[in-house]
Amino acid sequence: MIMGIRGLMSFVEDHSNEFFTDVKLRDTKIIIDGYALFHRLYFSSNLELRYGGDYDSFTDVVQKFFESLFACKICPYVVLDGGCDISDKKLNTLKDRAREKIQMAHSLSVGGGGYVCPLLIREVFIQVLTKLQVCFVQCFSEADRDIMTLANHWNCPVLSSDSDFCIFDLKSGFCPLNGFQWRNVNTIKGTRDRYIPAKCFFLDALCCHFGIMNKTLLPLFAVLCGNDHVNLPVMETFLSKVRLPLGAANSKGRRHHRVLGLLNWLSRFADPTEALDSVLNHLPKKRRGTVKELLCRSMEEYVQAQGRLQDFFQHGAYTCPDTWNPGLPPWVLAALTRGQLSPFISDALVLRRTILHTQVENMQRPNAHRISLPIRQVIYGLLVNAPPHVRNVAWDALPPQLPTFSEVERINKNIKTSIVNAVELPKDHSDLSKLTELSLASRQMLLLETLKVKQSLLDPVPAALKLPVAVSCYWVQHAEATLKLHHLQALLLGMLLGPLRAMASSPEEKAVRGSGAETLYAELQRVKAPPGTRLDLDTAHVFCQWQCCLQMGLYLNQLLSTPLPEPDLTRLYSGSLVHGLCRQLLTSASVESLLRLCPEAQQLYEHLFSATRSCAPAELFLPKGKLNSKRRKQKKSGKV
Repeated sequence: MIMGIRGLMSFVEDHSNEFFTDVKLRDTKIIIDGYALFHRLYFSSNLELRYGGDYDSFTDVVQKFFESLFACKICPYVVLDGGCDISDKKLNTLKDRAREKIQMAHSLSVGGGGYVCPLLIREVFIQVLTKLQVCFVQCFSEADRDIMTLANHWNCPVLSSDSDFCIFDLKSGFCPLNGFQWRNVNTIKGTRDRYIPAKCFFLDALCCHFGIMNKTLLPLFAVLCGNDHVNLPVMETFLSKVRLPLGAANSKGRRHHRVLGLLNWLSRFADPTEALDSVLNHLPKKRRGTVKELLCRSMEEYVQAQGRLQDFFQHGAYTCPDTWNPGLPPWVLAALTRGQLSPFISDALVLRRTILHTQVENMQRPNAHRISLPIRQVIYGLLVNAPPHVRNVAWDALPPQLPTFSEVERINKNIKTSIVNAVELPKDHSDLSKLTELSLASRQMLLLETLKVKQSLLDPVPAALKLPVAVSCYWVQHAEATLKLHHLQALLLGMLLGPLRAMASSPEEKAVRGSGAETLYAELQRVKAPPGTRLDLDTAHVFCQWQCCLQMGLYLNQLLSTPLPEPDLTRLYSGSLVHGLCRQLLTSASVESLLRLCPEAQQLYEHLFSATRSCAPAELFLPKGKLNSKRRKQKKSGKV
């Protein structure tokens, strides 16, 4: 996860000429920090941040990125972070980030700035990797050490934004994403060989700058400077007592006082043991033992990983490190490494704790994840009956009662931890190791019962849209009163984007059906809400609720080994489009007037609308005047 060491990245970038080498990347393997990449691509591509994700535009950017790599014969291997490890040592850091995200989401919701990733960006990213046949793996916990170990095994560079990679001793260096000019592919003069201009950081250059400093001192520097594992007030005691030599007192030195001072101070020592003893001598005696243990444990985060990712990429098998493995069933471990189960599932299994990520929603309402609580309770019910050696980690300390999980969620503009009961499920669902052995009919029944939809309703719906429609049926039954008919219509019209694109790009379809699909696809692109348009908070909130339902519907479907086909998320939801459609449907356009361009799309829309209408409350379809009249009557009779 992109957190890293405070101030280090800006320090090395300010000394770019000394620490970086200009390289022409081509004809090489490269290990990519997947989490850093999808954040960078979304936030640096001028994509809309307020409408819940323009996943179609994001998909196009990701495809172009990898096409640039392929053009230069660069072979990418993407490594994704997994869940938290058993120690849950980064929980406080994760909570701090969750609070920051809430503040940024609020800022975006009222027209300010901020950076909040769309809820399903990881799932969309994985689908694009799969389509492009890019090799990827999802680690069991944080990926940094695995990335470093694999890069050194293959002697190739690392691509990331995480300043921790300035501490790892990487044989072929670390290329920061902000210096990786993938949009500017060049050709070597006199050849057809193409390359990507990049900047590459080498640890030797940093150590030479500080008097040929011993590389093994750098992990101690990281934990003293403050990273995601260590943030002790007692460290401030050390920093206040020791006189940190700044070196040249220029403006850059003042800006990076702590980084520069610590590196200069540590460069005096021969090895980490000598330096650590000096640190401890500045602390109260009663604290030294505890602090030494914590610092040593945190420094281990920078040594080579146990796991061998090369085994996964070469043979499809990745042995779970002993330090993480809580004895999960083999099918669960395999699904986690292939990205077929989310880190949300491993956090729930290993820690009995999950984090619910905030979106750009109405902060005055209960958080959007509340709507999908019943789905999560079924997920937790399936995970309760993990093998005993998993339960022993965090579960057996609890008194015997209905199993509970804790959820870190937004309340107003802060976070709280809520306790949630798991649903008690039938006995044949009670053994996680045998969940895959249940019949398809049994797994499908549990999924559809959870989503409160009958199989017969989904029969006319194309396979690829069955899960999104089932989720939408759940959504219309559980959404707040702010859900209106035009929200449902806009959402279902948005789901046509993928099928329309497929029809428009198929010469056979064009020959048979004409250019209606192409015309409608272009019309929908024009409808997208332009940047800077005022955000309707009620509309944003109901679509955030739908994404929460879809997210948990996806996770439950994955946990049940996909009794319904996994939908193509890359063209399923475009926030700019559904918000733009809402405006059009409220003012000038009607569904019929939009769809008259393409009879095939009209028929598909009718199937989607018919299925969801069967589950929706009748009030959703009342004309506005009648609905207000009904509410007035209810108020008089005391029913509201």
